[in-house]
Amino acid sequence: MFNFLKRKPADRKFLVIGLDCAAPELVFDKFRDELPTLRSLYEGGIYGELESCIPAITVPAWSVMMASKDPGTLGIYGFRNRRDYSYDNQVIATGAMVKEPRVWDILGEAGKKVALIGVPGTFPVRPVNGVMTACFLAPSVESEFTFPHELRDEILSVAPRYAVDVANFRTPDKDWLVQQLWDMTEMRFKALNHMMETYPWDYFMWVEMGVDRIHHGLWSYMDPGHRRYQPGNKYQDTIKEYYKLIDAQLALMLSRIDDSTMVLVVSDHGGKKMDGGIAINEWLWREGYLVLVEPPPEDVFDEQGNRVLTPFTKVEIDWEKTRAWGAGGYYGRVYLNVEGREPQGVVKRSEYEALRDELIARFMAIPDHLGRPMDTRVYKPQEIYRRVRNVAPDLIVYWDNLNWRSVGSFGHGGVHTFENDTGPDDCNHASNGMFILYDPRAPGSHREVQGRQIMDVAPTILELMGVKPPADMQGRRLVGD
Repeated sequence: MFNFLKRKPADRKFLVIGLDCAAPELVFDKFRDELPTLRSLYEGGIYGELESCIPAITVPAWSVMMASKDPGTLGIYGFRNRRDYSYDNQVIATGAMVKEPRVWDILGEAGKKVALIGVPGTFPVRPVNGVMTACFLAPSVESEFTFPHELRDEILSVAPRYAVDVANFRTPDKDWLVQQLWDMTEMRFKALNHMMETYPWDYFMWVEMGVDRIHHGLWSYMDPGHRRYQPGNKYQDTIKEYYKLIDAQLALMLSRIDDSTMVLVVSDHGGKKMDGGIAINEWLWREGYLVLVEPPPEDVFDEQGNRVLTPFTKVEIDWEKTRAWGAGGYYGRVYLNVEGREPQGVVKRSEYEALRDELIARFMAIPDHLGRPMDTRVYKPQEIYRRVRNVAPDLIVYWDNLNWRSVGSFGHGGVHTFENDTGPDDCNHASNGMFILYDPRAPGSHREVQGRQIMDVAPTILELMGVKPPADMQGRRLVGD
């Protein structure tokens, strides 16, 4: 059987196609007959599912992938992180928080030319041995979103409506969302094709966020298993059509490379239907772990009949009596109010582990809205990461193994909710993404591999490009003997 790692890497280039949230069951099964470009790649290469990090979310997953370091070692536990042990000082995890070298840094130091476009974790931009446009965290194209700076005007001249992200993918206006997605993707391909043809590169990587955005916006219209699915609806095939758009553009893109270029298609996590949400702070409050100065308003509705919710930041907490609080998101984060750590901590150090174990058992016992058991997974950071840097959650919760999300607000009328407090959202993240590794010089290498995870990507790329991976990378090779 062909072994990629026995090829001579001296003249090899690498093209990485990142599809944020691309689901293996869609690419390899449901849509396979309508995605000829992707199908030709995995039928001629090595492919499989790719286990994401915990948490399985864009930030920090792409940096975990490209640094081959777990979230604890990076010190990044989600899109928002506690800056310190105070109660209200949070920071968005931009690329400035990533202190470990990533693939393009290592290749640049080895003299390889790199080109990056839209890779999460690249805003604010830093100098690279090549060119870069920043990720979706850039405020807009009016910001410093390119390196070098003069690349900005060049990109906008080629792709005048270039956008770093969809302005609001959690919108009830699905026609608007679809138009924005198609336009954003068209502009992205104009920009990246220009960069591919204009600048010298040994390593080219881009990430399309549109896959993630269309999943969150339209999953219920596609998936018969979703509780809101209606057969024959207007958007039933829209996600498939978007994958087909990507596939067709990839065909044009791949026609521009020769057989010296290896191709990797990869996603940071998958997607799945969202069954509902667990109001984590409602539960902690009702069970006495979280104490409020005044009870939150209950059963308040607006003129349209929608519940009026109270954000966690708008309630007054009695910290001297509170033992735990939580945060919303696609996964749950729970923090303990520890004596000597938090400003008004009450949980004694000697009671810390017992309280964590108590909460784990109780979270896992919470049933769904019909009283059925849920497959909830709860993680202690110290048990899943090599190191725990910065301020980690005390517990990370996957409600029903990510079939349900975590909701941090109050006023839901109970612990279970079916409305997302950050806007309409049909989809949660799945733990497994996907990868396809294709070498034009070895088109008969077809095989599926199992048991791979996202930290395996970086050392594989480096080895295939003839650069020794740093010894502290945590992944292994995607391919081997």
